[in-house]
Amino acid sequence: MTEQPGRPKYYRGAVAISGDRIALVSDSPQRIERYERERGEGLQVADGAGRLVMPGLINLHNHVSMTLMRGYADDLPLMPWLTEKIWPFEAKLDGDDIYSGAELGIAEMLLGGTTAFVDMYWYADRVAEAAIRSGIRAVVSPAFVGTAFDGYVERTQRMIERYNGAAGDRIRVWVAPHAPYTCTPKQIRESLKLCERNGVGVNIHVAETLSEVETIRERYGKTPVEHLRDLGVFDYRALAVHCVHLTETDMEILSRQGVSVVYNPQSNMKLASGIAPVARLLERGANVGIGTDGPSSNNDLDMWDEMRTGSFLQKVATGDPCVLPAYEVLRMATTRAADAIGMKGEIGVLAEGARADLIVLNLDKPHLTPCHDLVANLVYCAKPSDVETVMVDGRIVVRQGALANGDFGAIRREVERRLGVLQRRGE
Repeated sequence: MTEQPGRPKYYRGAVAISGDRIALVSDSPQRIERYERERGEGLQVADGAGRLVMPGLINLHNHVSMTLMRGYADDLPLMPWLTEKIWPFEAKLDGDDIYSGAELGIAEMLLGGTTAFVDMYWYADRVAEAAIRSGIRAVVSPAFVGTAFDGYVERTQRMIERYNGAAGDRIRVWVAPHAPYTCTPKQIRESLKLCERNGVGVNIHVAETLSEVETIRERYGKTPVEHLRDLGVFDYRALAVHCVHLTETDMEILSRQGVSVVYNPQSNMKLASGIAPVARLLERGANVGIGTDGPSSNNDLDMWDEMRTGSFLQKVATGDPCVLPAYEVLRMATTRAADAIGMKGEIGVLAEGARADLIVLNLDKPHLTPCHDLVANLVYCAKPSDVETVMVDGRIVVRQGALANGDFGAIRREVERRLGVLQRRGE
């Protein structure tokens, strides 16, 4: 399946991979035969009957190591959830905990067809290490809040020098002030020097709750979007995560300055934060992608379910069943997401010359039958269990529904062991 203006195109043909790139996408018997002849005996052929090859999904917002807190603090508003449950739990974590939680979350994403993700967390170097080992593509963003800013610039500079472009450019490092209400203007400006010096992007929560909007207006007399614009955040490639409570002026700023908004429908529903005005943002020409948020506020990393929920929620919010149709939300998880992280045309597409970040789905399932509209089936019906094969940079990382670079049983046992250590650590 390849992207075309208006609708995708489906090939009953062949896709060929050479190295880390897609070498052929064609339904022409002559082109396919010529490619096979030129490759000769070294060509490995796989039968794709009953299968769909498509670009891997891109999860634009995550706190992957919060798998350790899955189901730990449910049914609470955002601020009590953070201050009374999540932050005290996180205070006990060390780098090994973060690595273990990241391994678990990455396994969940890969097995479900996510080939790239954007993360924001502490000990981001350990998230990078887990990503390198697994074979997934990742943008890792070392996060900070105002009370833990000392040394951030120096630590992040070292991390950028070590990991940015690592593993064949599978790993990229961005800057991540947690939010305008948890970071001071001075700290945010200081962190942006890293963007200026290294050409990296910035990843920040924005206007997630009404209380945040009220806090920023009381402190600075502006909306969160206006405040961040005036600090220079949007002068760099930026991901504005959540953007639930926006004014018309905010939406114009985000669109005009080329900021990519990240829609997190299930997390916003669970924490009762509200519904992001995605339909209006798209009308104004803003780039909007989709993310799961962390597995404590979601509680999973299932991009298929996130797409389905994201579309349905916009229809309810606007009273318009035509809003955010299946193909548009699929683009939010592929081409639009790739554009958001500076990889437009490189990933999120099935095209000759693009990186070979691909997934293979088994369409021979009851919930995918019949197929009047393939895109509608994918967005509204598909499940992680439909994914059989996952490839990142031309390397298979999931084969026949199992991890190629890890043992899920061992990952699960280590997570359980570390949770026992954490429990004793808090006594």
